[in-house]
Amino acid sequence: VQLQASGGGLVQAGGSLRLSCAASGRTFGNYVMGWFRQAPGKEREFVAGIGGSTYYADSVKGRFTISRDNAKNTVYLQMNSLKLEDTAIYYCAAGMPTFALRVRREGYDYWGQGTQVTVSS
Repeated sequence: VQLQASGGGLVQAGGSLRLSCAASGRTFGNYVMGWFRQAPGKEREFVAGIGGSTYYADSVKGRFTISRDNAKNTVYLQMNSLKLEDTAIYYCAAGMPTFALRVRREGYDYWGQGTQVTVSS
């Protein structure tokens, strides 16, 4: 599986962005898809995931929405009410994690190249 993330950019605090992640391969629908982010000097952290259900990090719950279109082999991350602390490189990932690993990097086998999201005041 190859992943290509896009949609990042510069946005003011309170604004919105939608990230997309296009996947290659005919088995896209079999994978759990996740979004992670990494801010400068910090560890890469889980943001949102979608498999049979959706799940979110507490820091983005109620502001971000993950969705997928299996016909288009694409997963999306709608980000609303953006905050300065959302500034990071956002990565999409695909895998078949166990329940315990679904919010951890180790649960995912394939990664996109990342797209920069910068939130300004």
